[in-house]
Amino acid sequence: MIKAAVFDMDGTILDTIDDMTDSLNYSLRLCGHRGDFQASLVRYFFGSAALVAVERALASEAGAPQELLPEIGEAVSAERWGVSRAEAERVLEVYRPHYAAHCNIRTGPYPGIAKLLQRLRSSGIQTAVVSNKPDEAVQTLVREQFPGLFDCALGERAGLRRKPAPDMVSEALRLMDMDAEGAIYIGDTEVDVRTAENSRIPCVAVSWGFRSEAYLREVGAQCIAGSAEELGELLLGS
Repeated sequence: MIKAAVFDMDGTILDTIDDMTDSLNYSLRLCGHRGDFQASLVRYFFGSAALVAVERALASEAGAPQELLPEIGEAVSAERWGVSRAEAERVLEVYRPHYAAHCNIRTGPYPGIAKLLQRLRSSGIQTAVVSNKPDEAVQTLVREQFPGLFDCALGERAGLRRKPAPDMVSEALRLMDMDAEGAIYIGDTEVDVRTAENSRIPCVAVSWGFRSEAYLREVGAQCIAGSAEELGELLLGS
């Protein structure tokens, strides 16, 4: 029986891509880089924290192919395309405050998500968000988009390794006074699949987010939901 549902944020419960694209392009332009990326490509930049997203954008500007973007900052270094950590951090210094101030302009829940969260809570299931996006934006979005629907929310912060390390999931479960038994993880990227594996809890991947169903299957997703209603059936049995 499921006792706790731990959700990713971007591409899983919230469609955040337009606001992230706008803030990323603004930051890149201000720092003298290409700032005309389309959301259809930017979705491959995100998933592994804001600094990695900037590195992927700079690598893409330098010619990195789309199919390698999800691996940059993980298995592949952005330095292969001449991207320095110092330059990525310079862009990040612009991005973080700009996105924090503009994270809820064109962002909204995916269809059926709020209703699903309400059903989970009414069924006695605790809910949490763990995200690699900056913590200030996570707190703002949970407060404004999902008031009262999450027991805890964690974004990127000092002292917790980012996903796919299990630290954030473990901390969320601790805050809810839960252990891994009875917990399940829901996300939309390869990072989420690995996070669940590293946390030793089951995973449901969702195909409406930042990665396609075919790609999710390639990276090892075993259970994939195509809608909030289907996710509800998987989590609640009806």
